[in-house]
Amino acid sequence: MEAHPALAAAASAALDAYAAATAEHDRATLAAVVADGADGTPTMRIDVLVENAVLAALSKHPVNVLTEETGWVDKGSALTLVMDPVDGSANAAAGVPLAAFSAVVAEDGVFTEALTVWLDTGRSWWAAAGVPSRLRTSGRKELAGAAVSLLRPHPANPGAAAAWWEVAQRAARVRILSTSCLEGALVAQGATDAFADAATDTHRLMDIAASVVLAEVAGGAVRDVFGRPIGLDTDLTKRWSGVVAATPELADELVTVLRDAHLAARPA
Repeated sequence: MEAHPALAAAASAALDAYAAATAEHDRATLAAVVADGADGTPTMRIDVLVENAVLAALSKHPVNVLTEETGWVDKGSALTLVMDPVDGSANAAAGVPLAAFSAVVAEDGVFTEALTVWLDTGRSWWAAAGVPSRLRTSGRKELAGAAVSLLRPHPANPGAAAAWWEVAQRAARVRILSTSCLEGALVAQGATDAFADAATDTHRLMDIAASVVLAEVAGGAVRDVFGRPIGLDTDLTKRWSGVVAATPELADELVTVLRDAHLAARPA
């Protein structure tokens, strides 16, 4: 692949730092909450160890950076790297081999290139907008019979719980991997038909941004359940309920099913 130098440097640094962190520290140390991130969520030590290494590697590159722990690093560039150094931090800290580095390049606010790397294996998914890719989705157009990855159900949220179960009942297979970026990449390669947040507004920009490029280049589509555009925004308090699907038809059906079930279950 011909990834942007900053994108490649970030991924390489993440792989090295992740390998060192998991080799040198026990699970309790990696899972320890050491701060609150710029997005307002707790930061585990594994997040800090990997993100610090990535930011050090990016100091040599003239690109802005937006990341969940440090936030916005403005270098006055037209290029911005939106990244999640460790997506699936809880998996990583626990020793579950399902965690990913994921980032997207935005040029003047437009997503142009994305790279997701499975940190436990080094397997990667790269794509650039408008560039032919070997990635191909499954091509599935209907939810009936589909294999779908979902974020965990939220029984305390009636609308979200109803949305989750509505999809689970219609799909042929449901998986919960707890790593949105990796799940989006699996849609782009055709290993699964769709991935969705069932109307919980859990996704931050870095959780879904890379999939916008990866899935669309592969023939798929990315939506938000509530119709909000997914684009560059430095406000890390914003959230989405992302849907990544093999085709626009499947993406639109999932959005309709999730939104309708969510709205129907809300208290009057």
